[in-house]
Amino acid sequence: MWNTYKEAVLKTSREVANKGFVVGTSGNISTRISEPGEKELLAITPSGRYYDLLRLNDIVIVNFEGDLVQGNLSPTIETMLHIEIYKARKNVNAIIHFHPVFGSVAAITGLNIPPVLEDQVACLGGEIKVAEYALPGSMKLVQNVIYALGPRNAVILANHGALSTGQNMREAFTNCEMLEKTAKIYIHALGAGKINPLSDEALKMEQAFFNHTQSNNI
Repeated sequence: MWNTYKEAVLKTSREVANKGFVVGTSGNISTRISEPGEKELLAITPSGRYYDLLRLNDIVIVNFEGDLVQGNLSPTIETMLHIEIYKARKNVNAIIHFHPVFGSVAAITGLNIPPVLEDQVACLGGEIKVAEYALPGSMKLVQNVIYALGPRNAVILANHGALSTGQNMREAFTNCEMLEKTAKIYIHALGAGKINPLSDEALKMEQAFFNHTQSNNI
């Protein structure tokens, strides 16, 4: 039961690790479980497990109160962060919290990344904001992240890492890659000393595309 959801989390966990977006046991990944007539749940990575050693049965099932429904391991300390994002964003069905290099540079410098690339706006929804710092696992962190994320698909966590969302796991992973690509380009551009912003026309067009793709799946 729920193996399809657990397989999606497991597969993406390995992809995130192979990309070098996490080190050791850092980060966490989940997907919403929404079956007709059933109470909503989520499949999520457990706490303190190396990604290369994860097995299907290590992925745990949790309800929206944070209670363990299936599995023998403790869910990640950031479980409530995932749950509250799912509650706030009905079109989000997958979440990846990761610690990429360039995203983490932005995290420790407090750099909001303005909308500078067309695909950034089309995939992520515009500016990538930095959520104010709060302790891992705290409700304050949850509040800060949800506020900074807004209606977009990516956010940076101050002195911590980054998070991406998607309507499905494939999209969440693409947005994970897009966040890191955008952060890398922006940081290099700052070093080059010049940044040409998107034109108002391009920004409006890409923002309209993003809004359309998201609203069609709410």
